[in-house]
Amino acid sequence: MILIFNKYLIVFFMICNKLNFIYLTYIACKNIILFSYICILNCFKMMRKAMDDKFIHTYLSVDCVVFGFDNNQLHILLVQRNAYTFNINDLKLPGSLIFEDEDVDDAAQRVLFELTGIKKMTLKQFRCFASPGRASKPEDMQWLDWTYQPNIDRLVTVAYLSLCKIDRKLTNISKYKSTAWIPIDQLPKMPFDHNKIVKTSMREIRNWVENEPAILFELLPVKFTETELRLLYEAVYNRKYDVRNFHKKIIQMKYVVPLDEKQENVNHRAARYYKFDRVIYKKWKIS
Repeated sequence: MILIFNKYLIVFFMICNKLNFIYLTYIACKNIILFSYICILNCFKMMRKAMDDKFIHTYLSVDCVVFGFDNNQLHILLVQRNAYTFNINDLKLPGSLIFEDEDVDDAAQRVLFELTGIKKMTLKQFRCFASPGRASKPEDMQWLDWTYQPNIDRLVTVAYLSLCKIDRKLTNISKYKSTAWIPIDQLPKMPFDHNKIVKTSMREIRNWVENEPAILFELLPVKFTETELRLLYEAVYNRKYDVRNFHKKIIQMKYVVPLDEKQENVNHRAARYYKFDRVIYKKWKIS
């Protein structure tokens, strides 16, 4: 009987030892998991702090450089950012922050449609401007706070080129109540870095014309003279063209078609009219 009791007692102690081992193992695993969780949490906190220290509140906008041509000069369409008082230095490029569900191209089209009433204007995205100090002037920061009221640490803008005939009637439904066509050599000192954007756009429009000559004719009337076309080229490239050499250049432009019409009621020798033929141009492009 004693032997049987001792046998059960030994079995009992063996079971207790195993249970104790399992319990201790459970406690150890629990502590390891808890320690790991604390370490991971601390890592996330450190990463978040590093991100908060490194990253800033950045907003994305679009700005549009709209070119027109009048009196043998290129003009830029500007808007008055202060609706209540006129100040020549408050003229700026038309632009806007983009909406949450809006593509940048759509934002540029929206800005120009609200400003001109023209749907689907020809647009070319040409550069992003993201200098840390581009919106650091007190008057610019004050205007941003008053207009948009966000906490903007950095304002990044995507710049676009567009073309529009100056004599075209514009329907302005934008927040900018006053607009003006300003000759490019008479531009005021504008807010932000808009003067730099215009300067960069001049280089870009020349590249655009080289690759897509048709865009220049968006600045001319339907019927135009050789002189008008030459003066437009001179304005874009900021150089003089010899009259005879430019005439040879026009002859090579098969898509510039002479008309059987000449100027009327002029004090000089009447010049022949030309027109841009888009059908011929498209055939020329693929040839």
